[in-house]
Amino acid sequence: MKNNITAIFYIIIATLLSLCSATHGKRLHASASCTMEVAQEIITTDTIRLMFGGDLMQHLPQITAAKQSDGSYDYTASFEHIAPLFRDADIAVLNFETTINTSGKYSGYPLFAAPPAVANAMLDMGIDIALLANNHCCDKAGKGIDSTIEEFRRRKIAHVGVYKDSTDYADNNIRYFERKGVRFALLNYTYGTNGMPIPKGRIVNILDTATIKRDLHTIEHDSIDCIIACMHWGIEYQRKANREQIAIADMMRREGVDIIIGSHPHVLQPYYADSTFVVYYSLGNLVSNQQWRYSDGGLLAEIEVIRCDTIDGLRYQTTPHPVWVLQPGYRVLPRSVGDTLNMSTSTRGQYELFMSDTDKLLEL
Repeated sequence: MKNNITAIFYIIIATLLSLCSATHGKRLHASASCTMEVAQEIITTDTIRLMFGGDLMQHLPQITAAKQSDGSYDYTASFEHIAPLFRDADIAVLNFETTINTSGKYSGYPLFAAPPAVANAMLDMGIDIALLANNHCCDKAGKGIDSTIEEFRRRKIAHVGVYKDSTDYADNNIRYFERKGVRFALLNYTYGTNGMPIPKGRIVNILDTATIKRDLHTIEHDSIDCIIACMHWGIEYQRKANREQIAIADMMRREGVDIIIGSHPHVLQPYYADSTFVVYYSLGNLVSNQQWRYSDGGLLAEIEVIRCDTIDGLRYQTTPHPVWVLQPGYRVLPRSVGDTLNMSTSTRGQYELFMSDTDKLLEL
């Protein structure tokens, strides 16, 4: 009798897990996860919460807005409303699409150089990993790469995708980390550098399928539970993933990648998620001076990595959090703040248009 009850129990568990079907642009709901109160005494679950942010840009008006009366720079107001979402995560990751200049000579598009205070803001938010492989990483040549990496090192923020030298590359090309016993490997690539030459001695991970496969094959898959690839790809301002993005994502999934996070288009693109794989083709802008429709906001991608002792492998559950940039001050607003914050009629209209566009695109 006991054996029959046990068999029936596992049939029920298998049926529940089969509900983790593929969705396009929709969250996998809690009913599809392996956390079930009825089975707490048999199934134990660990959940690791990952949070990814889109393009952190630094156009010159943003730098000017951050300047204080004493000549210093402070980005606290820009990020205060989203900081708790990053701080609450087990791992927080941002695409850093600028360079850091320590000489006081700052600039926006087309050659980005921001004050070190922006790294202070990232530290305050609890950012763990800065993604550096993007088309603006070489904007200030070797000095820009070196100062950017050094400023992050000073704050103990890990970097990936761009490297000062071969030693830095050997140490950090694949960023390994562990949370709650789950072992991760994270990689970062860019389609190019806007035609800027890669400075002598420095290394930038260029998006090339042969290189990606080579790097993935160096990972000892038996000792890693989850592989994350962060890709700077696609066509700017195109709101759908193109064939190349989809083909590369399919290839990486076949090669064992579990989570893909995209950047570069500066607008949102639909995402795909099932219980074993998640791909966000573009998170859009976290913050920028691009204030026109579709580019005036982006997504935070929350991904829960769920481990169940009685089930082989990990399960993934994701929630997109739309964010919009409010002027003045380039304040990044999640919906929980923006829906009730006092705004002028015209500003409220822009905010609601972005949220409506986002809901339609992602089928929320």
